[in-house]
Amino acid sequence: MFDNPFILEPYRSKELFCDREAETQSIIQYLTNGRNITLISPRRLGKTGLILRIFDEIKSKGLPFETVYADISDTNSLTEFITVLSNAIVCKLGKKSKIKSFFKFLQSVRPLLGFDPLSGSPQVSIAFASESQKQNTLAELLNYLENYPSRVVVAIDEFQQIREYEGVNMEALLRKHIQHLHNVRFIYCGSKKHTMTDMFTNSKKPFYESTTFSFLSKLPVPVYSEFIKKLFLSGGKIIGDELVNFIIEWTRDHTYYTQRLCNEVFSKSGKNIKKEDVLNAISTILEQEKERFQEIRRLLTTSQWKMLKAIATEGSISQITSSEFLKKYDITSGATALRNINALLDKELVLAETTETATSYSVYNVFLSRYLEGL
Repeated sequence: MFDNPFILEPYRSKELFCDREAETQSIIQYLTNGRNITLISPRRLGKTGLILRIFDEIKSKGLPFETVYADISDTNSLTEFITVLSNAIVCKLGKKSKIKSFFKFLQSVRPLLGFDPLSGSPQVSIAFASESQKQNTLAELLNYLENYPSRVVVAIDEFQQIREYEGVNMEALLRKHIQHLHNVRFIYCGSKKHTMTDMFTNSKKPFYESTTFSFLSKLPVPVYSEFIKKLFLSGGKIIGDELVNFIIEWTRDHTYYTQRLCNEVFSKSGKNIKKEDVLNAISTILEQEKERFQEIRRLLTTSQWKMLKAIATEGSISQITSSEFLKKYDITSGATALRNINALLDKELVLAETTETATSYSVYNVFLSRYLEGL
């Protein structure tokens, strides 16, 4: 069923996952030495895939860890956080006897167990009568993990989302319980670098200096190039170095977009891949995405759209208030540029990357950026 080797899911197997061996081994070493990890990377650069690769490596090496992955990106409250974490735990337990044991730890509530009609996975639903009941249940969840027969690694994806919860200082609440756990290690994953860094380096915040940092960067082009050629060859197709480098350059070496384009090229090409195949695949993707991009246009002001298009045309730009940039793209003032960039950052349409000398801006979605270049 799956003959296209360029998968679009975060992770399936080691063979279909490119490199990250150094990151995998270092994070496992941190975990086995009792450290919690803060893992930061832009969206769609392979952060979730790396977590699942680490979990796969832990299992294949027979390391004494149970692994739990919880994606809280869509949560907006303590209630939803508890539900997501409960479901993540239950999905790892499997046997009904273990699930019953889990439920015994939740003494503050009476959870109900159901099953997803599509996947068949177990699902937990919990009704809370008060805020104190929620907080007690969170403590009981963590207490269950602390008393689990083996050590536990919990990866919480898009961890910065807890700052959006209303009515509760989630950082303080979690830290109060987590700091007393000995059997559980945490990997806090996030895509908003500024927020995640503030959480763990600001001396006024509860999680201050409680983890080891790991920053995920783009894959080295030579390594990624060899991987891409190998996967095409595994599917009976041949692609030259020049075309592979063109694909990586066009997608700006951003993992998801490179993978997506390779998937499209594989599906549309014969045995010997030509430049025409790659260009056709690019046209197909941009056409598929066109309606979504036009919807983004409708959600932005004219000034914001102009700013987004200017950044896309530049590819990457740091001097957004310079007279040269403002004049080139007919932006009225530096204040307007700053106002627009902040709005685009807030909507996660623009990525800010800060070095010791400057902050550069680029359009987050590479396909959107390339689409805007062509307008």
